[in-house]
Amino acid sequence: MAGSARASRWFRALFIALTTTMAGLPAAHADTSLLNVSYDVTRELYRDIDASFAAAWRQQTGETVSIRQSNGASSAQALSVLQGLPADVVTMNQPNDIDLLVGGHLVPANWRTRLPDDSAPYTTTMVFLVRKGNPKHIRDWGDLVRPGVQVVIANPKTSGNGRYAYLAAWGYRKLQGATDAQALDFERALLGNVPVLDAGGRGATTSFTQRGIGDVLVTFENEVGLIESGPGAKNFEAVYPSVSLLAEPPVTRVDKVVDARGTRRVADAYLHYLYTPAAQEIIAEHHLRPRDSGVLARHAREFPPLKTFTVEQMFGSWENAQRTHFADGGTYDQVAARLR
Repeated sequence: MAGSARASRWFRALFIALTTTMAGLPAAHADTSLLNVSYDVTRELYRDIDASFAAAWRQQTGETVSIRQSNGASSAQALSVLQGLPADVVTMNQPNDIDLLVGGHLVPANWRTRLPDDSAPYTTTMVFLVRKGNPKHIRDWGDLVRPGVQVVIANPKTSGNGRYAYLAAWGYRKLQGATDAQALDFERALLGNVPVLDAGGRGATTSFTQRGIGDVLVTFENEVGLIESGPGAKNFEAVYPSVSLLAEPPVTRVDKVVDARGTRRVADAYLHYLYTPAAQEIIAEHHLRPRDSGVLARHAREFPPLKTFTVEQMFGSWENAQRTHFADGGTYDQVAARLR
């Protein structure tokens, strides 16, 4: 916690130093734009962070900066950047999607080391959203495989949201002492209860909350928090399972793009800003767990304690998880083939 506070102060000082340097640049470079390519459920988060950063940047430098957003299923977004979408920064929900850009020589292999906490300025986890009164009495992962329970998740092939849900379910069974074969059977039963696989997390939310599909939505805690604070809150309630997977959504600049566009310094300041108390407060307000210990303490009531495990703890690494479960022929394909 103390380390998080020190990192926050350090990045605040660095942000001011960067913006002060920019203030001395020629007026011809006064107006800048950035493109943030992000995952499906961060539209509202980055809308507010963008406005806050632009105001801070203008105050420090006199420069007007505009930040455009592109949102969609995380893996599809990463593929778009690989294929030429000119993202200055990417803010994804899993490291695999940024590692894809390493293979395309858009970012260096050591991108995780450029910011604290493996370049993940906040965390979240997978929880359940059920209909008011919880008519199917859903309390834990085991309830998702009961006959007659319809589960809504995003497609693990296209969405980081869906991958986290799949891996959380697998980890739950393994922590119960299940073999890999038994965990695979559990995934088969769970996905057999899924009536529709939307491409991304926001699409899954729409299916559940607006189209009335399913008894339970498995999604990020912040997405559940957004729904619970919205106009339809009276129709739903959150359920926290006994254990879940810790999600640490990473961020980085896209080196090849920022160097071509001349936006490296602004892109760096934008990412550094995510660690400042002002941005961390916005992160908390959007139901994501901030890294800043002071901000987290102020919002403690919004984040119930939950036992979590990481991908590294359960699967060794994201690379192993991707190869074992989501690559062609992996466990997800084996499950999907049986369900056709």
